Amino acid sequence: MNPYPTVVFDLDGTLVDTAPDLINALNFVLGREGLPAVPMKSARNMIGAGARKLIERGLELDGRQADLADITRLTNDFIDHYAAHIADESRPFEGLESALDDLCARGCRFAVCTNKLEWLSRLLLDQLGLSSRFSAICGADTFGVSKPDPAILQQTVSLAGGYLSSTIMVGDAGPDIGVARRACVPVIGVEFGYTDVPIASFEPDRLIGHMRDLPAAVESLLAERRVEPID
Repeated sequence: MNPYPTVVFDLDGTLVDTAPDLINALNFVLGREGLPAVPMKSARNMIGAGARKLIERGLELDGRQADLADITRLTNDFIDHYAAHIADESRPFEGLESALDDLCARGCRFAVCTNKLEWLSRLLLDQLGLSSRFSAICGADTFGVSKPDPAILQQTVSLAGGYLSSTIMVGDAGPDIGVARRACVPVIGVEFGYTDVPIASFEPDRLIGHMRDLPAAVESLLAERRVEPID
């Protein structure tokens, strides 16, 4: 029996409310193209599939399309701007650090599995003082695959020193549910993230509306897997 259960988190919309800085970076590149800014409220649900897809969605809102070279140029400009402002307004979701403290005390270790680039993920978590909490921080470029490909979750867990048999996934959108299902890992859906399809419709094993509810959800799933956290 593995004595160290692993809780793997998505990043944007799950651990951290990154929408303000992501949308500000999107509007920066759109503005340089003479396009109108995307309202924050409507843009939140455009997040989650990476910078390139976010830009494509931003262009589509104005009825625009761009060729591959333009998308690549805009993506590079977006990343440069975003990296310089990555934690201007982004903050951990309320209750996150208390939930991590609680789970850590119960013997859990943590990892991040995101479709964000690894270096941007590390930069964000560094600036928020959270990096040291995670045994592994893996992005779409870490292994060359993205969620919902199960390989990214499998390799993240391995890098963290964990086992899939004692792993719980936590995420806010379809790719998170999909990667967990394909890797045969139970999954907790958070209702406060970024998705244009309600997370409940993907039928996660547990659903929480606040991070204060995370420890109980994790413990109940671990009990079902017959993995006992160490005291």
